[in-house]
Amino acid sequence: MRIAVIGAKGLPPGQGGIEHYCAQVYPRMVAAGHDVDIYGRTSYTGMPWSEPCDFSGVRVFSIPALPKIKGADAIISSGIGAFVSTFLRRYDVIHIHALGPALFCWLPFLFSSSKVVVYCHGLDWQRVKWGRFSSSLIRLGEKLAVRYSNEMVVVSQELRRYFWETHGHETVYIPNGPAQYSPSDQDFSFGKRLGLDPGKYLVFLGRLVPEKCPDLLIEAFLRLKECGWKLAIVGGNSDTSAFQDRLSGLAQSDPRVIFTGVLRGRYLAEVVRGAGIFVLPSEVEGLPLAMLEAMQEGLPIVASDIPPHQQLLGDRRGVMFRSLDLDDCIDKLTWAMGHPDEMEAMSQVAQSYVRQNYNWERVVRDANHLHFMLLGSASEAMPVNVSPPQGIITKKSKMSVSQG
Repeated sequence: MRIAVIGAKGLPPGQGGIEHYCAQVYPRMVAAGHDVDIYGRTSYTGMPWSEPCDFSGVRVFSIPALPKIKGADAIISSGIGAFVSTFLRRYDVIHIHALGPALFCWLPFLFSSSKVVVYCHGLDWQRVKWGRFSSSLIRLGEKLAVRYSNEMVVVSQELRRYFWETHGHETVYIPNGPAQYSPSDQDFSFGKRLGLDPGKYLVFLGRLVPEKCPDLLIEAFLRLKECGWKLAIVGGNSDTSAFQDRLSGLAQSDPRVIFTGVLRGRYLAEVVRGAGIFVLPSEVEGLPLAMLEAMQEGLPIVASDIPPHQQLLGDRRGVMFRSLDLDDCIDKLTWAMGHPDEMEAMSQVAQSYVRQNYNWERVVRDANHLHFMLLGSASEAMPVNVSPPQGIITKKSKMSVSQG
């Protein structure tokens, strides 16, 4: 089948969960025999709009945008992508990622024969970087997605509950999977150059944006006097340079707090694998890929107790503190650093849990099954020697929800 993808910035992935999702899912769909076109942005790919580039068999078209106006590139590229995939090219299925780009889901839904699937990775209107006007547009995109899509896919049980309680709308639950980190230097040479000692530092990995609360983590860490640990902040800003400056000011040039910037490949793998504890203090998440990957690596986890984190860390798979509670964050970090055996036991349970419940092969299998259901060919969804996917709930079939 032919699949169009709208809402992703492009490939190869840089910083951004949706792009990493696309890098894992769509090459696998190509390998399964499908044609996939992604409509990205020249501001991200750096490629000319006139000719597509290839990423593991996926065609990536770069659409001109206005990168200097916050949010404008996303709106323009999504609108053009929706127009092209509706009127100029023929597709069986159109994927629209995120609620902002879903502003245009009505176009292919009303004016083409394509089946429209909107993917919600999180409630983006909750993100601090968007102002009142942008947030209102994203909320409108949410309402349009409910009305003008053939299906909506959500990545967490909390998002599924949200759409049912808010809109009375059933969604398809297909959780993310973790990517595999690159091989890394066993001698930890890059980490040592950063001033880190294996097993004796906390690591935060993510975009430096207010809703991920790296400022709370820095404040908590600075109160842990004489703990013998350091804190590595891995990531760059996302239209939030002023917030990044604030983080630097909070750290007060304390040599124990190390800002690495954006890391990729073996350098990222080395710094994450070498950490003693992975910390994610977010106030807003969908289903965090960074945490899934850390759990897969067997890292001990400390995180805020928001619902997506509870889904991953419940049943003693990690330690959670009350969201936005600085004192509780300090208490839980202190306990975690002082109880390495207990944290190690939790990390082993978490690693096994992720391997059993979250993987990209399952994501692609469930997505393909959904496609064929929408196209009226459910019998062609999978090879006959593969059991039907568990965990999809749709308006058309009442399958049981995955335990993931």
